[in-house]
Amino acid sequence: MTLGSGGGGNVMVVSEEHGPFDTKHMRINVGPQHPSTHGVLRLVVDLDGERIVHIVPHIGYLHTGFEKTMEHRTYQQCVTYSNRMDYLHGFGHDLAYVEGVERLMDAQVPIRAHRVRVILNELNRIASHLVFFGTGILDMGALTLFFYTMREREQILDLFEQVCGVRMNYGYFRVGGLYRDIPEGFEERVRAFVDGFPKMMDQYATMFMKNDIFVSRTKGVGLIDAETALAYGLTGPSLRASGVPLDFRKAQPYARYDDYDFDVVTSDAGDAFARFEVRFREMRESLRIVEQALDMLEPGPVQDPDRRISLPPRHELEESMEAVIFHFKLVTEGFHPPSGAVYVPTESARGELGYYLVSDGGSMPYRVKVRVPSLINLQSLEPACKGGLFADMVVNIASLDPVLGDVDK
Repeated sequence: MTLGSGGGGNVMVVSEEHGPFDTKHMRINVGPQHPSTHGVLRLVVDLDGERIVHIVPHIGYLHTGFEKTMEHRTYQQCVTYSNRMDYLHGFGHDLAYVEGVERLMDAQVPIRAHRVRVILNELNRIASHLVFFGTGILDMGALTLFFYTMREREQILDLFEQVCGVRMNYGYFRVGGLYRDIPEGFEERVRAFVDGFPKMMDQYATMFMKNDIFVSRTKGVGLIDAETALAYGLTGPSLRASGVPLDFRKAQPYARYDDYDFDVVTSDAGDAFARFEVRFREMRESLRIVEQALDMLEPGPVQDPDRRISLPPRHELEESMEAVIFHFKLVTEGFHPPSGAVYVPTESARGELGYYLVSDGGSMPYRVKVRVPSLINLQSLEPACKGGLFADMVVNIASLDPVLGDVDK
């Protein structure tokens, strides 16, 4: 029985057999590098034996200053930086940013561009979840699943490379639409992936969702109830695993997500197993969305024709001096949104993601503030770990799926 405690201080413990005696909490540093995160994190942990009594995450080791840098770039140039924050779901950041600028500009994004954006965003969500499963199980000592999940992720990255020439840090979305249309044969390759992926998910389910060792390591571990999750601002799959059905694709639709039929996956358990399970089931919903977007994908333009926003077609540069002038001004100076502020919440693979943008009428944002989910979600690590075993701490970190580039930005 503990009569009093403090972080790293003396503790009076009463033993029925030996009477009262003094002990101390052990304070240890985990990090600043740790295998359960995509980046660099330091944790200061106070232990009472094997039980965690206090845990404090220390961040900032990857700080890049993206927000301040974006304030010194034109609105179109900022697309270079947005996807580098959460490099596992870069399309999610790009989409959140361009949606915000388009609200400022009152841009008219063509329907085909919306469909392509949704296809790429949902495929990227699946790819991000695959990294989550592969590395999360790896943190528990199981190696095999990592190779399986990376196999399917490589197929998705091949699709991205076909579209925009790179496998990370895409920069394919533009304010007003897309950089260019999708290449020939892309739709057929996506359909082939959508048709084959459910079989791969069945393999994952056999390997870990129905694995007795995995279940015993995650069920009842890292409990976060709905009240605590909301108090800490938890969002995304980790919040939905605590029974709160908040998904901004449904709650505040953007990119025409209200055109699609899909379910918001939830669980009432609130433990690490539920956080894995929700993400696993979410991949099937992403497949449903991709399949519907492919069915609704029709020929058409992929850029807003407004010359204030979009570069003129290449062939016009050979025929029109006005087109050359527009091209020169947009590339060198950029466009000028009217003065105002905007925030558009979106649903990334990790939770609520939004860009708060302030315009003073210039060609560069006056203020950029990014609401990243990983930073907020990481704060709930303490209630998830407190009172639990030190050996479960890595499981809890992995189940929250933080990306430290998303945290430090």
